[in-house]
Amino acid sequence: MAFDHNAVIASNDALRVPQREGWEHIREYFQQPDAPGEVGIVLPVGCGKSGLIAITPYAIHARRVLVIAPGTRIRGQLGEDLRANSPTNFYERCGVLGADDNFPETVVVASGRVNMDDIRHCEVAVANIQQIAGEENRWLDELEPDFFDLILVDEAHHNTAASWQQVKRRFPAARIVNFSATPMRADGALMEGEIIYSFPVLRAIEVGYVKRLRAKMLRPTELRYIDRSSGGERIIGADEVRALGESNAEFRRGIVMSEETLGSIVDQSIAELRRLREETGEQRLKIIASALNYDHCIQISEAFRARGLRADYVHSREAQANERVFQQLENHELDVIVQARMLGEGFDHKYLAVAMVGSVFANLSPFVQFVGRIMRVIEQNAPGHPLNQGVVVFHVGANVARRWNDFRAFSEADQGFFADLLPEAEEVEFSGDAAEREFGRRGGLDPVEVLEERGVRAADLDPIGDPHAAELLAQLAEMGVTPDQAAQEIRRLRMTRQDRREARRAALNERVQNESGGILGRLGISTGGRNLDPRRRERNFAWTVAQLHSRINERVGGQSADRQNFTLDQLNAAHEALPTVVRRLEEELRNATA
Repeated sequence: MAFDHNAVIASNDALRVPQREGWEHIREYFQQPDAPGEVGIVLPVGCGKSGLIAITPYAIHARRVLVIAPGTRIRGQLGEDLRANSPTNFYERCGVLGADDNFPETVVVASGRVNMDDIRHCEVAVANIQQIAGEENRWLDELEPDFFDLILVDEAHHNTAASWQQVKRRFPAARIVNFSATPMRADGALMEGEIIYSFPVLRAIEVGYVKRLRAKMLRPTELRYIDRSSGGERIIGADEVRALGESNAEFRRGIVMSEETLGSIVDQSIAELRRLREETGEQRLKIIASALNYDHCIQISEAFRARGLRADYVHSREAQANERVFQQLENHELDVIVQARMLGEGFDHKYLAVAMVGSVFANLSPFVQFVGRIMRVIEQNAPGHPLNQGVVVFHVGANVARRWNDFRAFSEADQGFFADLLPEAEEVEFSGDAAEREFGRRGGLDPVEVLEERGVRAADLDPIGDPHAAELLAQLAEMGVTPDQAAQEIRRLRMTRQDRREARRAALNERVQNESGGILGRLGISTGGRNLDPRRRERNFAWTVAQLHSRINERVGGQSADRQNFTLDQLNAAHEALPTVVRRLEEELRNATA
């Protein structure tokens, strides 16, 4: 099996420290004879969670693995990391497997792209939680209870207890490993399973995996607002602003939605962006802002646009428009991206440098995920680099300080770090429009450092010092083939079963259409006429295409209009049968029109 292979992990210097250590902890845990079957792994953003997911099956010599993502974007990213023919394949990029090794057969469970034949022949299936929980599940119940012996859950904090019971009942013997940057679930409860490994944030800072963060909290000396209980105006000081923010949900929402206070948060965020751009010379740095809802996205975007910045938003209601906005972000056509209900949905854009807290977070988990969007580094393995710094901007009246207390569930080092970073009763005094405190490991002024997880390491086809490789490269050069072209050819030869099936299916359709035109052309029959269809409904070309498809389906034992569920063997048989089917149909039409 694929995961019995002697993959290079424990001694692999290309892997990050938490990847190697996490793998060792998982291996040792499941070697215990009576160990419970569900555990948790906690890694800060930027510490290599996707890579640890990729190598975890080798820790327990899994037979078949189900990887569950919270949504389609992360599912796609994990698929690219795991699929053998992907240019970003993790096993190849980090030297876990060599070019001649057996890469795990990976299938991405996406509508219109996968069928049961793909799944039954895979060793890794990557799905999102919506596809395996609830009434819309189309494939889970067709699998045997022991089909998967390992389930790996990415961003496990997203999953509520109800959604998991169905999965656990379906594969009762499967071992489960949950991965997240926080042990808190979206519903406020702890993530399922005993946490057997946590990579402390302090340690991530020391080894340079996360950015340096600075916090700017807006604290007005006084605030005037309408007291709904009396209907009159009230003027309060900073301490009461904080107290109301802690106790009154309406007040918190007013802070982030009122034009005056929202404008202050927006202005401070812009000031931070301009400072970072000026200090670093990097004009691609950007702001990410959180919003309460759809209307609030529009309001915040408008506030930034009114100040001359290029801003747009993403929201769960705008699936198609979101792709356009993501592309604008990647093309550096935006200064600000605003989001609501999209936390953890793949905001892995390294130029996000300012996090504007424009929403109210009931639980720690979504807040940590939001701030994590600015924690990925621009310059890798460069602690203290000017580009590797980020700023979080928030208002004291939004009750952000309370969220940090939930970090008590982390290790002692994490608990101490976050308690000092933003204590429950923040006593820092502010003057003027804004004041800042630069937080360090123990409070004070020492900067907090944060570094990114996704080190892009290109697969090197030229192992230096290998005479056989040098000879091969010389031969390739004589043929006009570059190393990159050779690498692409290797990936092509490593095509997954799913890719081959999809390609065969698409090619069959194209061949049928091409052969249909050829039949009509050779017989001198107009493609646009309707004389071939006895009912005179379909045009000749469409009728011929339908006839070929129907006869091919009959030859290979497939149902009509069900080509998506044909096996790879059926599609191969269909390609082989096509010339005979074409010849017989052409003979029938020639005799009928003679």
